[in-house]
Amino acid sequence: MSTVLRRSAGAAFALLALALLVYVWGLGGQNIPRNGDEMVYAHIARLTAASGHWLPLVSQLDHMRNTKPPLLFWQALVATQWGSNWQLWALRLPSLLYTLGSAALCFAMAWRVGRSAAKGALAAAIYLAFLSSFRYGRPYLTSAAESFWLNLPMWWLAWRCLRPAPPGDGRLSDAPAGFAPGWGLSLLLGIAVGLGAAYKSFALIVPACAALWVALLWLQGPRWPQWGRASLLQAARTTAQVALIACVALAVFSLWFVLDPDPAAVWREFVVGENAGKMGSSSGYWATALRGSSSIWVQALAYMVNAGLLAFLVPGLLLVGLGLGRKGTPYMRTQLLNNEQPLPAAWRKTMLAWLLVWLVIFCLPSTRSARYVIAAMPALALLLALCWERIGRLWFAATLLVASVCLLVLGRIAWVMAELGIGSMGSTSASLLVFGLAIACLLLALLKPAAMRPATLGLCLLVFACFNATVAPLDGPAGRFGSSAAQQLRGQRIAVPSGFNGQFERYEFLLPGNRILPYTALDAGSATAALPSLLASADLLVWSEQQGLPAPCAAGECRVIDSRWDTEGRQPSGSLSWAKLWQPQQWLLRREWLIQP
Repeated sequence: MSTVLRRSAGAAFALLALALLVYVWGLGGQNIPRNGDEMVYAHIARLTAASGHWLPLVSQLDHMRNTKPPLLFWQALVATQWGSNWQLWALRLPSLLYTLGSAALCFAMAWRVGRSAAKGALAAAIYLAFLSSFRYGRPYLTSAAESFWLNLPMWWLAWRCLRPAPPGDGRLSDAPAGFAPGWGLSLLLGIAVGLGAAYKSFALIVPACAALWVALLWLQGPRWPQWGRASLLQAARTTAQVALIACVALAVFSLWFVLDPDPAAVWREFVVGENAGKMGSSSGYWATALRGSSSIWVQALAYMVNAGLLAFLVPGLLLVGLGLGRKGTPYMRTQLLNNEQPLPAAWRKTMLAWLLVWLVIFCLPSTRSARYVIAAMPALALLLALCWERIGRLWFAATLLVASVCLLVLGRIAWVMAELGIGSMGSTSASLLVFGLAIACLLLALLKPAAMRPATLGLCLLVFACFNATVAPLDGPAGRFGSSAAQQLRGQRIAVPSGFNGQFERYEFLLPGNRILPYTALDAGSATAALPSLLASADLLVWSEQQGLPAPCAAGECRVIDSRWDTEGRQPSGSLSWAKLWQPQQWLLRREWLIQP
């Protein structure tokens, strides 16, 4: 038995080490999964740093300036040394540290509840294997910072509602009544929630405090019909303390209005434009609430969407919660995460309140998105880790199937890139190694039932690693303007395409030291006619490949200095089919040329 436990513990820590490697790999890449608006906020951060002042925020985009609180930009100012170290990895490093901080809290909580450091490693690995963590936990425009700060009250409560059992018993039991945080702690928790709101929005104070309030009332006493005077007084005291947390958090956020020299613009652009606008809908509130891609029914699947490749484990966990999970077997009783002892009731209630309140509250606005509940994903990771072996193998088999399809698509993209000569021998070898490990992990899960669960999680993480390996050549010479002429450019006016919010900002990293002049990306029909005027408006021009058109300068009207490979990040809805998916050179890969008149 001890040998099995040691092997299981080794597997859990190996998975966590793999997750850490995946997250560090490619942090400064141009093609990591990210929010499409990342470059908008990088643009604001760069110009604010150039101004030499913390406030006001500066932007060349009139409609995009005060759309996020200043703490997001102040973080960038410090991380890049006021723009003197303007590199993507420096911008994104704080986001990664916040994500790893949340993973560390998952580790500590699962260790305490599950009485094993290996369980903590598994919980952290599961959290990092969520698509929401991988996509929104590394870019500069991130959900990691607010998730860390907004969740501190729930982390405190989850830790507080556990206590060791009597001496000689290694289990945990519910802590005694009296879960209220107290006035002093409420003040500190209010500051933490305020810092989280100062990264994204004051509106996030509502779900953070509501989740704490609901959990506290749920834990503090008997059901409503049995409440007496003492229970009512305790509930009133708890409500007042949570209200204090909310007021302190709102006060911390409101410092923006005090410090900004133009508070009227903050009110107009952020409060009214960015937040109040999400409560209305041109087609009617109930029309969007009950049907369409932004309906309540779609939002109900938010946790599955955020889980990504692990989505099928969420209904498996739900069946476990309903008492329908599979029973333990002799093998499972020796496994790493055997959950023979029930989880403490108070702790379970805290996790459920955390998950349900965030989901219900973000079903209310007319604009709904799965990413709005990312802050509750640590609770899901903990429950998955602690109920890991009670989830039926069928759900893991479905996960393996989806991961295999993703692996096949990524393999095809990597193959085509190699055929096109994108990448070096070293990057190709690295890709082959990572894809080989993923295939080995898949075979292990299929051929050895005892290893299916850890191998499934390992395969999900290796799919992320395969993505990193696939796009890595685009961050090398093939994806950069690397000729000697291009590297020597300084102080030139370079016109660049910008087909989406602030996408011109990425050329500040590709062509540093020059003046970037964005122009609206053109379609194939208008590209040829617009080329002469664009050439006349700048010293150099970045020209993206257009379907159906020859390479530029074929008529001798310009000269190509250098070229690079790029990706088409945003695909029109309904433009992809399974047949087209097999030809990534038609929809994903494109050339860009640096040309001059």
